[in-house]
Amino acid sequence: MNWTVVQRILGLLLMMFSLTMLPPVLIAVLFKETTWLPFVEGFGLTLLAGLLIWFPVHRSRKDLRLRDGFLVVAAFWTVLGTFGAAPLYFADAISLSVTDAVFESMSGLTTTGATILTGLDELPRSILYYRQQLQWLGGMGIIVLAVAVLPMLGVGGMQLYRAETPGPVKDTKLTPRITETAKALWYVYLAFTIACAASYMIAGMSWFDALCHAFSTVAIGGFSTHDLSIGYFDSAAIDIVAIVFMFAAGINFSLHFFAWRYVSIKHYSQDPEFRAYTMILIALSILVVAGLFYHDSYANPGDTVINGVFQAVSIATTTGFTTANYATWPVFLPVALIFASFIGGCAGSTAGGIKVIRCLLIYKQGVREITRLVHPSAEIPVKLGNKAVGYRVVDAVWGFFSVYIVVFVVLMLLMMATGLDQVSAFSAIAATLNNLGPGLGEVATGFMTLSDPAKWVAVAGMLLGRLEIFTLLVLITPTFWRH
Repeated sequence: MNWTVVQRILGLLLMMFSLTMLPPVLIAVLFKETTWLPFVEGFGLTLLAGLLIWFPVHRSRKDLRLRDGFLVVAAFWTVLGTFGAAPLYFADAISLSVTDAVFESMSGLTTTGATILTGLDELPRSILYYRQQLQWLGGMGIIVLAVAVLPMLGVGGMQLYRAETPGPVKDTKLTPRITETAKALWYVYLAFTIACAASYMIAGMSWFDALCHAFSTVAIGGFSTHDLSIGYFDSAAIDIVAIVFMFAAGINFSLHFFAWRYVSIKHYSQDPEFRAYTMILIALSILVVAGLFYHDSYANPGDTVINGVFQAVSIATTTGFTTANYATWPVFLPVALIFASFIGGCAGSTAGGIKVIRCLLIYKQGVREITRLVHPSAEIPVKLGNKAVGYRVVDAVWGFFSVYIVVFVVLMLLMMATGLDQVSAFSAIAATLNNLGPGLGEVATGFMTLSDPAKWVAVAGMLLGRLEIFTLLVLITPTFWRH
């Protein structure tokens, strides 16, 4: 283990991250608020910590090895999420404990969108902006991590694409160098954010709300500047803008990159994961809208369609925006939506969940095993498109799924041990491990009523879900630390 390399990178990350605490100061000045000091204090603390970590090893020029990469990736969210809590902890306007501040910061940076705050409409703009900015930065980090970094370490949903999927994402990297790949993804991500913010403004939002909601929409985060989330605006136009950009943000960003570079959209229809992702959202939307119509949940048919499609896309992509309290919807609909979040979005997107590509491969292998019952001697490959998927890839998918279930069960039992009922505990872990945000039962409107131990369990779930489980669990295996 090259500790000096890990220490140097971590110090640099902290110093860079400290700069993100300065824009909220400008927001505070712009809106004539007196809440700028906590951000200056957070900036100073984070910068100093980064400097103290970096300076002793700043001359080290050793190469980053595979094991070092795992440690850096895990530290990226753990350490930055912890230091990101500093301004929230220092802010007298919200008076958060250390636990609550870390929970809110980690929820933002991992784009989970679960919150312990209430009365958002009355909070200072600088604090509201900072929460949204955390999600936006986390979303960018996720894209670079998923498309550029994790494949180098041999983990992550994109690794499946790099190894086996035909089409534009088969290449090892989008561009020859990882820095160029990250830069290309940054351009696409920024372009989506600008387009989303502009669309929100055209639909009727103020520039501040449009910018903040664009941050959380493109990052598939779900934080809002209002307690009623998108439902606050009561606008069909705004709902439609959100639906379009939530859907787009749940797509593999490699596909967006190729569309941008080659000015073509043909490769979308050629991608098996994109087709499955689209079919799942259409089927879920039809199911939810039909259920709402059947139970006469809304007097206006237009409201039924908009609300049904909005919640289907929002929950299935793990965004977590709401236009209505879906937890009170009839019978099976809330549970169906929560289960949809387990699938999540595409690999290489800002969405959480198991990822469509893994679920697609699990489904295809299930179909193959049923066919084998009829033809036990037949050699039936699992295919994506017209290309057979290797056994190692299928084994990796099943390995991920198995570990995911074990982790889910353990976290759920821990959550129940803190005093939560079964429904609340199940949905709380689903909401955090899938990086969704809103749940059912006691956590339908937020996590503010949970005890401190339950909140730390939720934080662990957010980190495990964001780092695709293996990246974090590998650090506790004896093999990782063995020379």
